[in-house]
Amino acid sequence: MAFIRKFKTASGATGVQVCYKEQGRVVKTVHVGSANSEAGLNKLLKKAQQVIDADKNPLFNIDKFTKKS
Repeated sequence: MAFIRKFKTASGATGVQVCYKEQGRVVKTVHVGSANSEAGLNKLLKKAQQVIDADKNPLFNIDKFTKKS
């Protein structure tokens, strides 16, 4: 299971990490970055969600169902 973690850094910025849990313990952490503004934080949160989505397998293979001309 993966989740996004936000935290305050020593410099006062907001850090963003993607953490992976197995059996209740964090087994892997990927640092996405840190931001000093709300706009920068939103960009990092979108990037973190992309990291999580990259590890997911699609439920259906859409290409199988689309017609090829």
